[in-house]
Amino acid sequence: MSAIAKFFNFDELNTNFRRELLAGFTTFISMAYILFVNPSVLGASGMDKGAVFTATALASALGCILMGVLAKYPIATAPALGINAFFAYSVVIGMKVPWQTALAGVFVASLIFILITIFKLRELIIDAIPSDLKYAISSGIGLFIAFLGLSDGGLITANKSTIVGLGSFSVGTTWLTIFGLVITAIFMVKKVPGGIFIGMVLTSVLGLVTGLIPMPKNIIASAPSLAPTFGVGVMHIGDINTIQLWVVVLTFLLVTFFDTAGTLVGLAQQAGFMKDNKMPRVGKALMSDSTAMLAGSVLGTSPVGAYVESSAGIAVGGRSGLTAVFTGVLFVFGMFFSPLLSVVTNQVTAPALIIVGVLMAQSLKYISWNKMEIAIPSFLIVLGMPLTYSISDGIALGFIMYPITMIAARRGKEVHPIMYLLFFIFLGFMWILNLE
Repeated sequence: MSAIAKFFNFDELNTNFRRELLAGFTTFISMAYILFVNPSVLGASGMDKGAVFTATALASALGCILMGVLAKYPIATAPALGINAFFAYSVVIGMKVPWQTALAGVFVASLIFILITIFKLRELIIDAIPSDLKYAISSGIGLFIAFLGLSDGGLITANKSTIVGLGSFSVGTTWLTIFGLVITAIFMVKKVPGGIFIGMVLTSVLGLVTGLIPMPKNIIASAPSLAPTFGVGVMHIGDINTIQLWVVVLTFLLVTFFDTAGTLVGLAQQAGFMKDNKMPRVGKALMSDSTAMLAGSVLGTSPVGAYVESSAGIAVGGRSGLTAVFTGVLFVFGMFFSPLLSVVTNQVTAPALIIVGVLMAQSLKYISWNKMEIAIPSFLIVLGMPLTYSISDGIALGFIMYPITMIAARRGKEVHPIMYLLFFIFLGFMWILNLE
């Protein structure tokens, strides 16, 4: 025990084994919903839900343990919400790219991720993107996720007259979503640790009691086979042979950039790790999530990133990497609860998506809305994602408009050369989509 305390610097961080264990458990409970939400989202692309469940658990466990042992931060990782939606709905369903090829795109993006992390280019690229646009991307993804949740839960439906409209309250499953949203919202307002996860459990129980959800045959079972997804991305690298698919790879790269970097810095500030506005051991933290992303692409899941739910563990006193290690170990145990996948229906996961959307939309407050040259491209990103049903399209709209508005405001010299490069890249991206 003393060796563990010494390795994780317990005395320096003023923590102990019991506190770190509690923090790890709290973090896991707060983000355990991803075990069931990720297979639901990626399943829409045609991927085997059982295989995705196991891949999610293993990739999350690896990322958490690496973050804890290498970077020594109490920050957990897992397949990121938003990026998995981009994978399933924008790339596979929207662009009609086979999920096997999309998985190859994640694999290639993760290799590039590792290379630019090693050569410290990752921070350079992140710094080139204005902070306002980073916040807009995070918020836009939040609105997109919430839109998916509202749709999956039956609260909004397609409407020929108004494009979208309110769903039918005569459908029992819609009321299941409403119950889940209300109860989860109450837990979040009351700041109950693991509120999202508890809300999913109670919604599932109500569904089982009312017969809206069929009773599972088992609760515990061996982990589902990885065979349908393992190594598929590696075998389909050759399919990435068009400009469109390289734009997809670039988008995986960019979205994961903003999501992980922003989350890491935010959590480091919460825990008091920031020194002179810089995050110590940031290179090791970035390498940890890059490696987990690579492993996840081989196992069969969308990009892995740092999770804002780690703040729950930090809030109860987690300060060392042991918090993340405990969280990773719990993800391994989580693999044996796959039969519950049949219980966690769209109506159960919908409230979780909506609430996570709320959390991500909080970044809106950091955007300089009083400056039109910033407000216009930011607004196009935020609104463009849900309305085009595409994260990449929303980013493209904002990144194309940004240099134009900055030049109009006579601030063109403030635009980083990389942003001008991205302007042309996304113009080409939109042109390619038009050809399709």
